[in-house]
Amino acid sequence: MKSFTAVVERDFATGFYVGWVPGIAGAHSQGASLDELDDNLREVIAMLCEDGPIEPESEYVCTRSVRVG
Repeated sequence: MKSFTAVVERDFATGFYVGWVPGIAGAHSQGASLDELDDNLREVIAMLCEDGPIEPESEYVCTRSVRVG
């Protein structure tokens, strides 16, 4: 079993959670709850793995707070 790091945001307009896996093209999804998002991301990653193992082209490092003005 392999683990992937997903970045998650919440869309204010829809209330949905949106997530993607950095460095893996096509590894993104959404869900009405975090559990639904997790399930959807697992499904997308599993589909991407059907053609063989996938390796991220980059890795998540951190978030940064940038002050302006």
